Amino acid sequence: MSNEIEIGRGKRGRRAYAFDDIAVVPSRRTRDPELVSLAWQIDAFKFDIPVIAAPMDSVMSPKTAIKLGKLGGLGVLDLEGLWTRYENPVDVLAEIATLEPERVTARMQEIYREPIKSELIATRLKEIRDAGVTVAGALSPHRTQEHYQTVLKAGVDLFVIRGTTVSAEHVSGDAEPLNLKKFIYELDVPVIVGGASTYQAALHLMRTGAAGVLVGFGGGAAQTTRTSLGIHAPMATAVADVAAARRDYLDESGGRYVHVIADGGLGRSGDMVKAIACGADAIMLGAALARATEAPGGGYHWGPEAHHPELPRGERVKVGTVGTLKEILHGPGTHADGTTNLMGALRRAMATAGYQDLKEFQRVDVVVSPYVAH
Repeated sequence: MSNEIEIGRGKRGRRAYAFDDIAVVPSRRTRDPELVSLAWQIDAFKFDIPVIAAPMDSVMSPKTAIKLGKLGGLGVLDLEGLWTRYENPVDVLAEIATLEPERVTARMQEIYREPIKSELIATRLKEIRDAGVTVAGALSPHRTQEHYQTVLKAGVDLFVIRGTTVSAEHVSGDAEPLNLKKFIYELDVPVIVGGASTYQAALHLMRTGAAGVLVGFGGGAAQTTRTSLGIHAPMATAVADVAAARRDYLDESGGRYVHVIADGGLGRSGDMVKAIACGADAIMLGAALARATEAPGGGYHWGPEAHHPELPRGERVKVGTVGTLKEILHGPGTHADGTTNLMGALRRAMATAGYQDLKEFQRVDVVVSPYVAH
């Protein structure tokens, strides 16, 4: 059956599904949650849980990156954020949290005009490394050429190139574009790159040598990309499409496995369950971790799009606080809305459906909600 719909005589569109549109179907077998493994590995780096923190100032500081690492996940520091612009950004973060709504965007644009300092990139990454956890930092595609040597000298285990959308081939009229394939080939560290939301875009990124591909446009709760640019990726379909690209690239490359990381639209534990069910190997969390008492945003959440100097397409949103980072990830749960004990929920969903590990769970059956199908 075709998945295309006629929008009008001159245009057809493909039907796509968000996580809210689907549900996981348990099988005939169940198992104890204690028998379920949430372990995940990318390249030589092993993690107890499939959680990567989004490189956003409201989510990650060096301290929260260290804490997440000790809780079994991977913290990624935004190397274009406040921690690499200011020696001590605590007062700046506090100001952002207290700004009146009508003043937020303009003031944030002013705050983020402060230049990025190479010595602060090195200092922040060293702080994380000295704590004994896996070190990861992120740059946007247009800043990668400028700062990546500083990042590599400072010592990262994993390098993340993250933008609203990242292509293997970028056309620029006034600057030398980033050649991802050449860049990744010359690096000594694994690279995670994205976002991508289609089969073909993901396949091209996989062919660059990336170790992982981010699916989606990130910053779901804090982005206005759909209203400002008209761009949106229903995440269930996007993850399933990119998982298909991973499968085909595995055959094409003779066995090279590229990890699929869902990035965006993952505010509650049920969304994370469905992301893995659709084929994700891991999940990148923003708003879900911005709700932690230790989060730098102080109950608020925003991404780099919110302070773009020319076209802001994000907002500072109030997400509140629901518990410590440990309680949000591992419990005990104190809320029944899917905001705490995220890993406990994932473990229980996998156990209820009868699956032992993440790769097995990618094969679970899902259904589409009837109101969507009709």
